[in-house]
Amino acid sequence: MRNVILILFTAGLILLTQLIDLKGTENNKESRYVIVVHGGAGAMSKNIPDSLREVYYKSLSEALNIGKNILEKDGSALDAVEKIINYLEDNPDFNAGKGAVFTSEDTHELDASIMSGIDLSCGAVAGVKHIKNPISLARLVMEKSPHVLFAGEGAEQFGKKMNVEFVENDYFHTPEQLQKWNERKSENKKVTVGCVVLDKKGNLAAGTSTGGMSGKMPGRVGDSPLINAGTYANNKTCAVSATGWGELFIRNTVAFNISALMEYKNMSLKEASKLMIMDRLPEKSGGIIAVDKDGNYAAEFNTNSMLRGIADSDGNFEIKIWE
Repeated sequence: MRNVILILFTAGLILLTQLIDLKGTENNKESRYVIVVHGGAGAMSKNIPDSLREVYYKSLSEALNIGKNILEKDGSALDAVEKIINYLEDNPDFNAGKGAVFTSEDTHELDASIMSGIDLSCGAVAGVKHIKNPISLARLVMEKSPHVLFAGEGAEQFGKKMNVEFVENDYFHTPEQLQKWNERKSENKKVTVGCVVLDKKGNLAAGTSTGGMSGKMPGRVGDSPLINAGTYANNKTCAVSATGWGELFIRNTVAFNISALMEYKNMSLKEASKLMIMDRLPEKSGGIIAVDKDGNYAAEFNTNSMLRGIADSDGNFEIKIWE
């Protein structure tokens, strides 16, 4: 009998030790965060002036630091995504918010979307002309309405109900953008911004914001406000934000398909991202940033450049433009 009691006691100690070790492992996993941002994929030459290169490095660094400050204080992935993109929307060096490109009628129409990986909740706005920060209105669509996507005047009416900040359409003009547009309208190629985040609780979120395609016909909508095409997040797999030729990302349902390849084909994030960008899409069509549920991240693009940055709780902090 004494031997039986000793065996049971020993077994209990082993089980307790394993549970403590497991709990410690889970806590370590939960305490990790990852942020990936992009400022658009395109054809930026490596011969750009050092001063311009530093502008982009500084802006993307500031965006990452905004996210780090939120996540280090146990903030949510959604909060980090929204605030990072708010900063990029207010920065005239990117094609979102203040730096949005022009339509063919010399105006601005903005799109944005945001998604939570916890429950697949999402919100988006398209074709707004007076909303200072479209990503914030997209989040309100997600959290304060039964719908996913509002467009045009309907989106702006909802914005008024939500008391978001409105601006005149010419707020989105910048002198540099206007000069480029007037001189060589077809070559004004600034592109979309986006962000994906894994927070300390293991939740994923993604967001994308844009002024759209330069010289687009009024009313044209690309992939940025379309969940599954330009934005996707699912705690089972990954979070994705896309940038590039929107029509191609819509036709190929790029963001969702990366998640689907991981879930149904058991591909890694890197494999799924590479298959969609390098094999499925034609050359020079764009790219994606993504982070998976385990903190692995990817930045795949088939263009000459993609402004991007990554920061995580392990101390990694890196900004890149080219391969």
